[in-house]
Amino acid sequence: MSWMDVLDEAAPAETGPARRIEVSDLDAWFGPLQALRGVTMVAEPTSVTSIIGPSGCGKSTLIRCLNRLHEEVPGARVSGKVLFDGQDIYAPDVDPVEVRRRIGMVFQRPNPFPTMSVLDNAVAGLRLGGGSSRSELRERGEVALRRAGLWEEVKDRLDEPGSKLSGGQQQRLCIARALAVEPEVLLMDEPASALDPASTLRIEELIEELKAVYTVVLVTHNMQQAARVADWTLFLLYGEVVEYGRTRRIFTSPDDKRTEDYITGRFG
Repeated sequence: MSWMDVLDEAAPAETGPARRIEVSDLDAWFGPLQALRGVTMVAEPTSVTSIIGPSGCGKSTLIRCLNRLHEEVPGARVSGKVLFDGQDIYAPDVDPVEVRRRIGMVFQRPNPFPTMSVLDNAVAGLRLGGGSSRSELRERGEVALRRAGLWEEVKDRLDEPGSKLSGGQQQRLCIARALAVEPEVLLMDEPASALDPASTLRIEELIEELKAVYTVVLVTHNMQQAARVADWTLFLLYGEVVEYGRTRRIFTSPDDKRTEDYITGRFG
């Protein structure tokens, strides 16, 4: 089975949940440099899709194209389609701010606002929208912190600066901040790469919990992590898709020799 055939295998039932992302013939550039070439993939609802590949292959560029962050780079542009629930997010009448609210992002390194309290960090995105009272913000902040698996650890430290938390706690605080605005998709760009093994395990457990509610797209260099948490895996090389399919198949019987070589550490 080719990776293109897998797209048909992944087609949702008519009664299935929404929040599916479909990418078709996506090209991306930084000025004259082409970073992605003809990428086609899907990210299924209530599942984890991992994007793997060596450094510089376009993984972070791809994930940033999924919520229009790529275009924030001067000189960057895209062509092709990214459909969110059937709507092209790059259509002229689509508000990129709304896209980024519905398709949230968690970055590689924890980036809490250092002068803000734990609670204020969790609801920072909600504050930008305005219209919420302090009590409403606290309630929604608690919900987000609970979803991020952090509430029990910080419930007595809500007024402390977020920068005083441990690295793993800071990353979960950033996840809570993304969840507070109630996205439908969560993009995660190597969220555990800067963390110790115990914190990495907690993030992986959290990803497993979150996929029951969200569509999760995960960029990772860690092959073991992809094998543990992902339902679907896409292997990207030099900006092109080499292979896409169920994670178990990709890791046990890939169709392409380059996939096998990368997964087994022969290159990359």
